[in-house]
Amino acid sequence: MTPRVPFRSSRTSLLRARATVLAVGLGASVVLGAGGAVAADAIAATTASGATTASSAAGAASAVQAQAAAQAKAAAAKKAAAKKTAADKAAAAKKAKAAKKKAKATKAGAGAAKKAASWVDPVKTYTLSASFAQSGGMWQSTHSGQDFAVSSGTRVVAAHGGTVVKAGANGAGDGPAYGNAVVVKHGNGTYSQYAHLSRVDVKVGQIVRTGQRIALSGNTGNSSGPHLHFEIRTSANYGSAIDPVAFLRGKGVTL
Repeated sequence: MTPRVPFRSSRTSLLRARATVLAVGLGASVVLGAGGAVAADAIAATTASGATTASSAAGAASAVQAQAAAQAKAAAAKKAAAKKTAADKAAAAKKAKAAKKKAKATKAGAGAAKKAASWVDPVKTYTLSASFAQSGGMWQSTHSGQDFAVSSGTRVVAAHGGTVVKAGANGAGDGPAYGNAVVVKHGNGTYSQYAHLSRVDVKVGQIVRTGQRIALSGNTGNSSGPHLHFEIRTSANYGSAIDPVAFLRGKGVTL
C-alpha cells in the first residue's frame, strides 16, 4: 500500500506543472496580444498626427500664396492708379498750357487789332448834324466837314496821331468862320481839322497820339449852337477837304 501513494503524488504534480505551464503560456499570449494592439494603436495615432500636420502645413502654404497674390494684385492696382493720376496731371497741365497760350495769342491779337485800328472818333458821345457837302445859307458854298452835336466843353481828341500844324483863333489861319481851330498833320499825308472850339489845348509843332485830348468843344465862329466841326483834308489849308465819314469808315471807324 505504501509504494502506490507516491505515484499518485507524482502524477498529480506533473499535471499541475503542465497546467501552470499552459496558464503561463496563455497569459503570455494574452499579454503579447494586448501589447500588439497597443502598438497598432500607437502607430495609427502617429500616422493620423502626421497627416494632420501635413494638412495644416499645406493649408498654411496655400494661405501664404493667396496673401502674396492679393498683395501683388493690390500693388499692381496702386501702380496703375498712380500712372493714371500722373497721366491725368500731365494732360491737365498740357491743356492749361494750351489754354494759356491761346489766351496770350488772343490778347496779342486784340492788342494788334487795337493798334491797327488807330483812327478813332474825335468825340465819344454825339449826334451827327450837318454832313459833308451839305448845302445851305450858313456856308459859302457847301459844308466842308462833318458836324458832331455835343455840349460845350466836351473832350475833343486827335482822331489819329500826328503833329499839330495849326492851332488858335481865327480858324488857326483858315478864317473867322471856324472860330478856334486845330489842324493835325498825319504820317499818311492827310490832315484832320477841329473847329468851333471853346478851348485849344495844344501848340503848333506838338506831337499828339491817337485819342489824346487836344481841345474842348464850343460855339465859336460861324456856329448856330455848340458842336464840333471835323474835317479830313489833303493839305493843311481850307479847300482841300474830303468826306470825313467815308474816310473814317475806311479806317474801321463807323460814325
